[in-house]
Amino acid sequence: MDAATGNIRLILRLEGLAILVASTFMFHKLNFAWPTYFWFFLLPDLSFTGYLFGPRVGAISYNLTHSYCGAIALTITGVVMANALVLAGGLIWFAHIGFDRALGYGLKYAQGFSYTHLGNIGKQV
Repeated sequence: MDAATGNIRLILRLEGLAILVASTFMFHKLNFAWPTYFWFFLLPDLSFTGYLFGPRVGAISYNLTHSYCGAIALTITGVVMANALVLAGGLIWFAHIGFDRALGYGLKYAQGFSYTHLGNIGKQV
């Protein structure tokens, strides 16, 4: 399993922090409701339930909700449809992914939750 190390890992984590800050700033500048932000910030983590069906299904469900693709699609949809709720959802989704990446939680490999594109997480045996 190849994972980012050294300066590359640091840069990827800093990019995650930048996404968290930028999306949260945009959420604020668009005057969206903060309770909405806090209620929905952890929603993507429901994908952890995929791990109940094994590490392969868990990795797929986690990666589907922690890839920027979904957040991009939702945000663009919100802009095109001029729908504030959809746009807010996209920004919150970006913030969540950025937060996870800043902490070092990357996209998962099928070997298990601890194996990510940003390197292994948790206690190493």
